Amino acid sequence: MQEVSEAARALALRCEARVNELARRMTRDSFARLPGYDRLPDEMKDVEIAATVRHGVRLFLRSALAPGAREAGDMRLFRERAAQRAEEGMPLHLLLRSHSLGAHMLWRALREAALPGEEAALVELADLLFASQPGIVGAVAETYLDERSALETERRAQRRSLLRGLLDGTLPPARLAAAPFGLDGPCLVLAVGAVAPPDEGEVAARRRLRRVQTALDHSFGAEVPALIDTGTEPGRALVPGAAEPPEDLAERLSRAAGTTLRVAVVPAGGPEEVPEASRTAGEVLRVAAGCGLPPGLHRLDDVLLEYHLSRPGESGRRIAALLDPVAGRPELLETLRVHLAHGQDRRATAAALGLHPNTVDNRLARTAERTGIDLATPRGTATALAALLLREAPEA
Repeated sequence: MQEVSEAARALALRCEARVNELARRMTRDSFARLPGYDRLPDEMKDVEIAATVRHGVRLFLRSALAPGAREAGDMRLFRERAAQRAEEGMPLHLLLRSHSLGAHMLWRALREAALPGEEAALVELADLLFASQPGIVGAVAETYLDERSALETERRAQRRSLLRGLLDGTLPPARLAAAPFGLDGPCLVLAVGAVAPPDEGEVAARRRLRRVQTALDHSFGAEVPALIDTGTEPGRALVPGAAEPPEDLAERLSRAAGTTLRVAVVPAGGPEEVPEASRTAGEVLRVAAGCGLPPGLHRLDDVLLEYHLSRPGESGRRIAALLDPVAGRPELLETLRVHLAHGQDRRATAAALGLHPNTVDNRLARTAERTGIDLATPRGTATALAALLLREAPEA
């Protein structure tokens, strides 16, 4: 802290007796010019803000009267008040304006107290005053933003927890009405294919997920509550009040993600139907991929037969086991899957796999020989499709 002259200390000493008066003037008159200040509670203005002003004025005067006497806790009150204002929702600009205006009013008080011939002392104190402001404003802004960030992180975590409970059906009915999603009628439940690989870097994954969330919001014209993370699990989203999604929704999200995505959509008549719609959307997504549909927007009607065939149970487990003889031959399973997806067109299957049609025939023949499933019959085709889908069912 810079040394000041005896004249400057004398001027500061005369102002020290006016600390309470200055605090009253600032909190009751000067700050009233700030937009929104009049809407603050009287207790906040007369107690907390006034105490902060007194602390700031005394801190400055002490630095002039006893240079080098700064203490580690000098900024503590500024930081505590900044955290409180952040929690109460006071805008940052109003908080910073109050500190800037407080410095200006203190400068005016110094001018009023200066006597003729003390111009040099006044300049010294002005220099000291302006030099102290960056530290105070920096501490206030830093604490405010840290607190707001912490509050926003907590809010997002609470929303995600509520959304997960709503989609999973574990949210207690008493909390359903309080869920902050505006959900009091029909809605859409979405299942979105894996967006970011689990081994992608944290920064890159976060940016990719943010782009997908932005594309979701823009597609429906509002913030869409969503659970979309890195990893292999599908993401899920809830769109209150939406009747139909854009037909190109999958393409929009794919462009945002930088990878091809599938999106399943299932309507729900109200909050109580959301858990079942969420489970169905996840199954539609899995079945659409399992039966070889091209990536895009999928509805239950698009895979209705395959969805029915993929239902688990005792018979389902036995059907899935029909493919056990080729479980160790992934190339045979993939050829069977692609062949069914292309309507059993051997040339289309060969082109999709980059093989010769004769190779496709040989693989299908080996599959039929090992499993006993005859693809030449409708029954065999339906059995093969059901076995493929059931092997991928979570219950299987």
